[in-house]
Amino acid sequence: MQSSSFLPTEHLNLPNSPGVYKYFNEENELIYVGKAKSLKKRVSSYFNKNAGVNLKTRKMVKEIRRIEITLVNTEFDALLLENNLIKKSHPKYNILLRDDKTYPYLLLTKENFPRIFPTRKMIPKKGTYFGPFASVKSMNTVLDLIRELFTIRTCKLDLSPYKIAEEKYKVCLEYHIGNCQGPCVGLQNEADYQKDLEQAKHILKGNLAVAKSYFKQEMQTHAENLEFEKAHKMKEKLESLEKYQAKSLVASPSINNLDVCTIVSDDKSAYVNYMRVKNGALVTSKNVELKKKLDESDEQLLLTAVISLQDQFQSDAEEVLLNIELTEQIEGLNVFMPKIGDKKKLIELSLKNALYYKKEKALLVGLNQDKKDRVIRQLQQDLSLTEIPDHIECFDNSNIQGTNPVASMVCFLNGKPAVKEYRHYHIKTVVGPDDFASMKEVVGRRYKRLLEEEKALPKLIVIDGGKGQLSSAVEALKELGVYGQMPIIGIAKRLEEIYFPGDSYPIHIDKKSESLRLLQRIRDEAHRFAITFHRNVRSKNAFGTQLTAIPGIGKTTADSLLSHFKSVKNISEASEEEIANIIGSSRAKSLIAWKEKNKGA
Repeated sequence: MQSSSFLPTEHLNLPNSPGVYKYFNEENELIYVGKAKSLKKRVSSYFNKNAGVNLKTRKMVKEIRRIEITLVNTEFDALLLENNLIKKSHPKYNILLRDDKTYPYLLLTKENFPRIFPTRKMIPKKGTYFGPFASVKSMNTVLDLIRELFTIRTCKLDLSPYKIAEEKYKVCLEYHIGNCQGPCVGLQNEADYQKDLEQAKHILKGNLAVAKSYFKQEMQTHAENLEFEKAHKMKEKLESLEKYQAKSLVASPSINNLDVCTIVSDDKSAYVNYMRVKNGALVTSKNVELKKKLDESDEQLLLTAVISLQDQFQSDAEEVLLNIELTEQIEGLNVFMPKIGDKKKLIELSLKNALYYKKEKALLVGLNQDKKDRVIRQLQQDLSLTEIPDHIECFDNSNIQGTNPVASMVCFLNGKPAVKEYRHYHIKTVVGPDDFASMKEVVGRRYKRLLEEEKALPKLIVIDGGKGQLSSAVEALKELGVYGQMPIIGIAKRLEEIYFPGDSYPIHIDKKSESLRLLQRIRDEAHRFAITFHRNVRSKNAFGTQLTAIPGIGKTTADSLLSHFKSVKNISEASEEEIANIIGSSRAKSLIAWKEKNKGA
């Protein structure tokens, strides 16, 4: 692979080869990763004025300041690389599989007499992982089958040869009930143990035919040797395996190793079902949702899902069945849409799952919306408001012993945090720890700004504090001439009392009420936001004070560094060359010398 960097204006100079392209914005942040059969044609299409690109794509293109490309051998390699880069960096314009679960795996350990047990953490050095399994139930079904068929130990003893030779252990209950052959006391050697383990590995990989063949061969061998009791045990195990396979069978056993992936979509999302089939048995089934970012086609979304899910479930499928035709085949990826037969039935089964998942998600969204509507309507009723409070803003102050006073405002729309509307405030006009005056300042600044910008005022203002803070906020609204245009309340922390302007006695909302929980959540979010901002400001100021103690570095220089590097951590990690570009080589040398002197202090 070969990587190169270009400016957006140089896109015509790109090679006509397969590869991956990365778009960076002004802050050098990766905003999009794409793959292409021809980098030149694909990247140029974004900048072609005659191209019918949608509004979302145009918005992204306006942000592009630098393009980086990586050449690969085939379009399939580009698909794999694109998937890895998206998983690693999460660019804001790329579609992501919406899935925050940690899936269960079965771990085959690297030790003497290896064990098989469930886990959700992947630490490669511990052994070989099989999965992930779509659910704990499906994982336990496989694990129970393995423990029924094979005598694999479950204890955590160190069974190294010298430990067994020292005769430190005694057989446990598992030995007495026939689930273990006692390797801890030397009753089973590791070679015999590994024979069982090899067959267990075939089952974990979904290769049931190999395990069935093994049990048949063992049964025949024991029968020929007139060991009828052992032959009967092998017959019982073979029957258990066949019963398990019959339950999993969804197609003809001749359908050996393939993946099925189907998609249904609406304006905002796509819903994908993924199935792995081995020897006609359904090994894995998984539903995922993909949120559209740039109005991607179903073909783009499905390809993204196929590559990502095959990677996630470690698929070695020889072919992939899809429910839509690809405009052109991708070298290295054997995909097609069957029209008849068992494979067509697999597509229909997968599509049925995808449609059900879409319906289920729509129902869940509706239920969540109903709950939000119910809560804010209850809040309207509890506070006797004339309008539904679907736009709530909450204010909180933060200072410690009067230092670095700041404030925060958080906004909730339809009962949900609107993070983009959150605001931080440095207190400018108040000297010392005066919460009342600080509250008046920030409330006045917030609504003066909204009035000047002719933006909508909230349906409810919440002040974190009692009567004093509430009165200060009311003064600010009166000075702006908007008092009475929007309801305002104060919420005191101690007893969760709700104060209204001009009323000496608070009201109490039922402690179990959903509307009180919403107010508490909004108040706590404002407090968290203010505290976090205060810590950052305090840290910056403390570092700035330390900087100004260095010979040749004053407040202006310290401010320049903080303005450019954004954080104290970035300054401490910056090289001398990077610092010199901002404040000159002489001051940079002084700063680096100071950093070295204080390292570890």
